[in-house]
Amino acid sequence: MNDHNAFITAEPIEPTDDGPLSGQTVAVKDNISTAGVRTTCGSEMLSDYVPPYDATVVERLKEAGATIVGKTNMDEFGMGTTTETSAFGPTENPAAEGRVPGGSSGGSAAAVAAGDADLALGSDTGGSVRCPAAFCGVVGIKPTYGLVSRYGLVAYANSLEQIGPLAPTVEGAAELLDVIAGPDPNDATTHDPPENAEYAAAATGDVDGMTVGVPPELLEGADEAVRDSFDATIEQLRAAGATVETVSLPSVETAVQAYYVIAMSEASSNLARFDGVRYGISGGEGNWNESFASAREEGFGAEVKRRILLGTYALSAGYHDKYYKKAQDARAWVKQDFDEAFESVDVLASPTMPVPPFERGETLDDPLQMYLADANTVPVNLANLPAISVPATETDEGPVGVQFVGPAFGEEAIVRAGSVLA
Repeated sequence: MNDHNAFITAEPIEPTDDGPLSGQTVAVKDNISTAGVRTTCGSEMLSDYVPPYDATVVERLKEAGATIVGKTNMDEFGMGTTTETSAFGPTENPAAEGRVPGGSSGGSAAAVAAGDADLALGSDTGGSVRCPAAFCGVVGIKPTYGLVSRYGLVAYANSLEQIGPLAPTVEGAAELLDVIAGPDPNDATTHDPPENAEYAAAATGDVDGMTVGVPPELLEGADEAVRDSFDATIEQLRAAGATVETVSLPSVETAVQAYYVIAMSEASSNLARFDGVRYGISGGEGNWNESFASAREEGFGAEVKRRILLGTYALSAGYHDKYYKKAQDARAWVKQDFDEAFESVDVLASPTMPVPPFERGETLDDPLQMYLADANTVPVNLANLPAISVPATETDEGPVGVQFVGPAFGEEAIVRAGSVLA
């Protein structure tokens, strides 16, 4: 079952009731708490951590009749685009030998692509469900912020991340979203879904009369094969009755910079708890500062250390206004541009990732290349909007995806658009 190193812990969790997912298997990303089954976040820091409680989404899976087959591999604490920063080794891409499965939810996408699970849960802070969905040729949904409870999700960047489903088809992903969506008294950020919302029922394949906006800013710099695949997808939508218009999102030129300042700042705060006393491996006895430093030196990998240092710097005295405040201003600009675009279109479309799957090891020594690859996905998280990645035509270098973005709580619209393709 673990030929692609998609799982960190392959331990089944049985359902507690019958429901819409009875008979289906689900893989769960290893930053989502499972009572009695270790939850490592892909890090040495939590290699032996066993949560005493289930995340809300895990409770809902069990109540819906799903069998959880294991906890999936991931970039350490969700920090990466390739699932190569995991302390438990990289995950192989079942759909493109020798290439990465994307990240940070690469193990979840690989498990679905390999047939090791019918469905999977990942988490998406800046594209971490949609990127691996695109690279592995499956479907991934990043819900509107607040639609799905984050209770029991080990936080990377609280204001950005959402748990989301992965599946072979749009209808399958939407069916899983129907199960996990909805308010939770344990998460004050959650909302009620729109009245009478049925996500799986929206996968009709009917886009007649739908208006699709294409922002040219999200096509700039795309690989030629990715652009060709996207153009073919747009023609499919037109043939199915959709109207396609060009819309502008000028703010997205600042989105990657703003995203990484905000995400790293929140990460530096969230990961402060892993000090060898409250959580994490022990740093030994003696001076507390030395023990703290020793625990974090041993427990964290290079990418996590990099992001903590950059985030701490951005929040430090004298630099908060220069970096963090400006990033939040840019975030407001991004949201405003999306709001204006949705005044004239139903959904927006772009390539999910500007490139096909990277070769293994390609970005490990060039983190900037990895960060820039998120250019099409991070604006969605900054604006707290829903988006879906659906497989497009394949390239010689592996699968690529097309992304549909909807207005807040517009999951039914993106499911409807995506169901034309998968």
